[in-house]
Amino acid sequence: MVALIEEDQPVLAAGYVRHVHEPVLLVAHASREAARRAVRSIEVVVEAEPPALDFRVVAPAEQIQYGPDNVLKRLKIEKGDVERALARAPVVVSGTYETGAQEHVYLETQGMIAYLEDDVLVVKGSMQCPYYVLKALQHALARDETRVRVVQTPTGGGFGGKEEFPSHIALHAALLALKSGRPVKLIYDRGEDMAATTKRHPALVRHRTGLSRDGRLLAQDVEVVIDGGAYVTLSPVVLSRAIIHAAGPYACEHVRIQGRAMFTNAVPFGAFRGFGAPQTQFAGERHMDVVARTLAVDPVELRRVNLLKDGQTTATGQVIRDSTDRVAVMERALELSRYREKQGEHTAFNATHETLRRGMGLATFFHGAGFTGGGEVALKSRLRVAGRADGGVEVLSANIEMGQGTLTVFTELAAARLGLDPDDVTIAEADTSRVPNSGPTVASRTTMIVGGLVERAADDLRRRLGLDHSARGADVKQAIRRWHLEHPAEPLFGEAAYEKPPGIEWDDKSYRGDAYGAFAWAAYVAEVEVDLRTCATRVIDFTAVQEVGKVLNPTLARGQVQGGVVQGIGWALMEECTWQDGAMANNQLTNYLIPTSDDVPSIRVAFIENPYPHGGGGGAKGLGELPIDGPAPAIVNAVAAATGADPRTIPVTPERLMELMEIADFGLRNAD
Repeated sequence: MVALIEEDQPVLAAGYVRHVHEPVLLVAHASREAARRAVRSIEVVVEAEPPALDFRVVAPAEQIQYGPDNVLKRLKIEKGDVERALARAPVVVSGTYETGAQEHVYLETQGMIAYLEDDVLVVKGSMQCPYYVLKALQHALARDETRVRVVQTPTGGGFGGKEEFPSHIALHAALLALKSGRPVKLIYDRGEDMAATTKRHPALVRHRTGLSRDGRLLAQDVEVVIDGGAYVTLSPVVLSRAIIHAAGPYACEHVRIQGRAMFTNAVPFGAFRGFGAPQTQFAGERHMDVVARTLAVDPVELRRVNLLKDGQTTATGQVIRDSTDRVAVMERALELSRYREKQGEHTAFNATHETLRRGMGLATFFHGAGFTGGGEVALKSRLRVAGRADGGVEVLSANIEMGQGTLTVFTELAAARLGLDPDDVTIAEADTSRVPNSGPTVASRTTMIVGGLVERAADDLRRRLGLDHSARGADVKQAIRRWHLEHPAEPLFGEAAYEKPPGIEWDDKSYRGDAYGAFAWAAYVAEVEVDLRTCATRVIDFTAVQEVGKVLNPTLARGQVQGGVVQGIGWALMEECTWQDGAMANNQLTNYLIPTSDDVPSIRVAFIENPYPHGGGGGAKGLGELPIDGPAPAIVNAVAAATGADPRTIPVTPERLMELMEIADFGLRNAD
């Protein structure tokens, strides 16, 4: 079995398959074409049983294949007395929202090389989490850590798709290498990759919200259902973050959020940037605009009266004390986007153009940085900074570069801490035989958590050299060189291990307490233009304002936000997975549409800095996940404002919008 959260997924299926792309046999040959011919000559005979293919409905008895009800995981958050608050609320607004799957479209496809080197199994490839792969190899092949070595090679993007799935490719390549005694390279082509790998979890979210007549939140009752596919993979983690973020960045005394991850006979779904939060925050932010329309109040004012203030609590009861002014974040986004002025301009534009409509949409949202609850404590992340014989230093970490800037940030942190020139700092290759386990490169934790370890390990290196806290630059380099002259056979390391910030308490059973050490906060504004002839939507302007603690490298940070916005445009408007028997049918980039440069508007990015005391680099919080949470609701709210339609499912393709506009023309509204 493949070791992950649950050991339910076989390396190769034997006797029973749960989805149409489940691996059952491995074939290798020196000629790729010969291997493909061999595969075409093999017939796998499967006796069909009734499949469960719709996670949104209760499966009949003949489709139950996991537990008593096909539920992979259940989670629940409760705060206050929701039923009583709803019964007393002057207004109750309900709504149902759906989000589709999304393909990662990383640069290079999944690929691994495996070979034996003096009885050590070496696996190299494109991955986010070398120690995940190491654990899977050790477990499935019964090899201890001295007989397995995993090396991350240059990786052109992951977005979560290179988190858990590389373990499967690694195991398949390793089995072939062990069986043949020869090196094996296993690389998916793009069609295979899109067909067989994990995607973003599709989700259905139902809201029932009690409000005062002026729009103050009195009760939130939320149901979250996600499609887990045929195996558990990381669905419990995705569901966890989904429900924690489902109530949004708002104050409400009575909250109930119930979540289920469902088994289906689809190809398993897995980690994807934001993992769960984008799904529920799309639903929550779209619902806020539905509430505003129902109450005939301004969507901006609805958010203004409900955004969390210091001293108030989240759905899990976490008290917010970070001193961030969340209303100021929103106001900055409104100002930069010229939200109020453009609303008037759009009224005039729409009155004078027969075939075009323009509108503005707002989303305010948040994202917890790092692993949820006690996750960082359980990881026990460790990191080393080594002194080199030439007086420079080397950072030894399992966190990897995949285009997001890890190498740059770690170099800057180590250099600044020790007063060295960046040229004096090298970052070790992520090789499990050399680097300690500093945790996976996921969950917006790298700079905030691991960056702090870089600084503390540098401090420890200075201490081991007998230097005081103020020693920097030439003094440090000279001391490192002297150490190597005096101890030629001894390595020189500074080390650091994760320490939980004070005052953080979390109960994993009740889902109460401090879900994250810190939240990042944001407000995004989208401006769209809809062509009434084709119902095609074009994003013509975008403003993204966020508070992410201290911004260490403005260029990299801006790139993260802009990349997230482009990814969000695709998810909101065009990236639609079509399914046949639980598998992606449009698994080619010719008919799975992603944004091109022609689809990308001007994206203005602004940061409000409020350093987090326990973040690396003097106060950084997580950034990488946040920018995918806000674009879709901002864009869809803008489409609603432009057209009068009521979209509640993404992607809002031209075909889907045409149907909704016909409904709006007849004066109808979406059913719950």
